Amino acid sequence: MEPQATPSIDVPAPRGPALHWSERPHAVALAGMLALAVAMGVGRFAFTPLLPMMLHDGVLTLTEGSWLATANYVGYLLGALACMALPWVAPGFYARWHPARLARAGLVATVLLTLAMALPVAAAWPALRFAAGAASAFVLLNVAAWCMVRLAVLGRPAMGGLIFCGPGVGIVLTGLAASAMVAAQWRAASGWVVFGMLSVLLCVGVWPVVRGRAVKADPGAQPRAAAQGGNAGTLAARGVHAVAYGLAGLGYIVTATFLPVIARAALPSGSPWPDLFWPMFGAGVAVGAALSTRAPSAWDRRWLLLAAYALQALGIVLGLVWPTPAGFALSSALVGLPFTAITFYGLQEARRLWPQSADSFASLVTAVYGLGQIAGPPLVAWLLAHADAGQGFARGLALAAGALVAGAAMYGWSAWRWPQRA
Repeated sequence: MEPQATPSIDVPAPRGPALHWSERPHAVALAGMLALAVAMGVGRFAFTPLLPMMLHDGVLTLTEGSWLATANYVGYLLGALACMALPWVAPGFYARWHPARLARAGLVATVLLTLAMALPVAAAWPALRFAAGAASAFVLLNVAAWCMVRLAVLGRPAMGGLIFCGPGVGIVLTGLAASAMVAAQWRAASGWVVFGMLSVLLCVGVWPVVRGRAVKADPGAQPRAAAQGGNAGTLAARGVHAVAYGLAGLGYIVTATFLPVIARAALPSGSPWPDLFWPMFGAGVAVGAALSTRAPSAWDRRWLLLAAYALQALGIVLGLVWPTPAGFALSSALVGLPFTAITFYGLQEARRLWPQSADSFASLVTAVYGLGQIAGPPLVAWLLAHADAGQGFARGLALAAGALVAGAAMYGWSAWRWPQRA
């Protein structure tokens, strides 16, 4: 992932005298961004702005919504595990279904599963959300792998962070669309159709670019990445990273699942603000991902992760102690800013710690992250069953902030115990 002094995008590319527009670094980064806007902004998080609409329509309860969110996160976990296992258990299949092809299949599945949520068959919704979670994991991991290798070949590896603006872009688009639909008194089923069609439009920018195999990076780059690991490239350091990264899944998921509902419960009835906090969160995600690309490659990613966890924990606490429109707005921005920056830095750290098995280790830590996500909604459902809505959400958010503080402490200890060698 270390930037290298390589030719600019306008000079001859490795495969020919000139780069086609679809093979240029900015096109690759944009395609990755749009793919993650579909997979994460819609496949994973479209449920968040639509949950208040589904509650209003009376098609589910808050507890049922919690379990529906959990089904999506379980699918995400198993999708990440499948990505990790596929090269080992089915090498022949993986040779044919390389990352670009798997990512495209995941995008098609996301569109179809999103549209299917509009069907009035509540018994099928858990299975649909489960499958959408698995599809989103396939897209995230395979698009990230394909784009990062392709950008490294083109000499612009730092641009890999731009693809992680995608979830924020998707969240902003779906959040603003949901706000407009609430104002127009649309039903939630219409929202699922709108989001499915939005996904189709976004995929138009992905298809011409994410295709074929990403050319292997310069063989000389791999030893440099491995050498950076120093004495941190141990089993213990990898375990610390996996657990600490998993705590981020628990840390953000309560806010990411229930933000509009929490804001509605805390603010006066009829306030226009609750539907706007989710797009604010998405804007923070996009800005934070863009800023993450500016971090010098020599900086230890564990210190950056520590700072990101602390910022997210601060955002959660702000929403607890300052439950006003201004407090929720600032909280949404602070929780969103480090969201995909954490993913970007976490995957970079995974590649640094285990460069020879980078994709498999990235899938493993993503699966642990998925375990953290799974714990959040059932925990909130249990807390809501034993307290009123305000107390239940407050306790859930406090536990989430505590998980982030613990993860930050683990990264600080890891950086102290196994310092990164220049």
